[in-house]
Amino acid sequence: MKNFRTTITALITPFKNNKVDFASLEKIVQFQLKNGIGGFVINGTTAESPTLEWSEVTEIFNKVKSLVGSQIPLIIGTGSNSTKATVELSQKAEALGADAVLVVVPYYNKPPQRGLVSHFQIVADGIKIPVIMYNVPSRTITALSLETILTLSKHKNIVGIKEASGNIDLAKAIVKECGKDFILLSGDDGTYPEFLEAGGQGVISVASHVIPRLFSELLKNKSDNRGFKSYLRLINLLFSESNPIPLKKALQLMGQIDSAELRLPLCELEEHLTRDLALELEKMELL
Repeated sequence: MKNFRTTITALITPFKNNKVDFASLEKIVQFQLKNGIGGFVINGTTAESPTLEWSEVTEIFNKVKSLVGSQIPLIIGTGSNSTKATVELSQKAEALGADAVLVVVPYYNKPPQRGLVSHFQIVADGIKIPVIMYNVPSRTITALSLETILTLSKHKNIVGIKEASGNIDLAKAIVKECGKDFILLSGDDGTYPEFLEAGGQGVISVASHVIPRLFSELLKNKSDNRGFKSYLRLINLLFSESNPIPLKKALQLMGQIDSAELRLPLCELEEHLTRDLALELEKMELL
C-alpha cells in the first residue's frame, strides 16, 4: 500500500472554454511536487466532481499519473448518495489504476448510522484497493459517529478517514478507539496544526494548492506551527465562498492557472472578495 500518511492535495480541475485545461493542470502538479506534496486526490469536491464526465476523470488521472510516476499515491473520489453508483465508480477507479478511493458520506438522503455502515462495507467489499472514508458534515449534513467509524475501521479494506468536521475532540477519540494503524487525515485546513497534535497523520488539503510548502513542512515538524498562524486569514479567505471558487481565483492571480472558470452551478468569485483575496496574497508575498 502507498503512503497515505502524508500531505495530499485535493486537485482542482482547471477549465478553459468549458474544457479541461491540461497545460494549467500540469503547471499545478509540478508546483505541488516541487514544494513537497506527497499525493493527490482526483475527482474530489474541489475538482467539481459533480460536473465531470468519467471520460474527463480518466484523462485527468492519466495526465497526473504521467507526471508523478508510481511513487506518489493517486486517490480518486468516487462517493455519491447511491451505494450502487459508488461501487460502480470505485470499480472504475480501481481498473484505471487508482491507489485508493475517497468515499464521502452519502449526502442529501440522510441515512441512519446502520445505513452508513452497510454503505461503506459494501463499497469496500466491491474492490481490492483501499477505501478512505470522508466525513464532512458541513456538506453532507449526516456525519459518521465515533461508533460507526470504529466499526468500519475493522474492515480490512477501509484503511482510514478524511475527517473534515474540524472537531479536534473527535480526532482524539478516533486515535484512541481505532489505534494508530487506522489512517487519520485532516480535511479542515484551518485546524490542521491542532489536528496533528491530536494524533493526525496527514492532510487532504485545499489550501495546499496555494501554500504547499507550509503544509508539507508542518507535517515534518508538528511542533512548529507559529508560521502557520500568519496564514490563517488567507486560509479563511480561500473559503469565503464555496470551494473551489476562491481557490481558483487565487491560483489565477498567482499565475498557476489561466482561467478561474468553473462549471455551473458554481461561478467566479465576487469582486469585493477577489480584492480581499488579492490583498492578502500580496501581503503574504504570493503574488
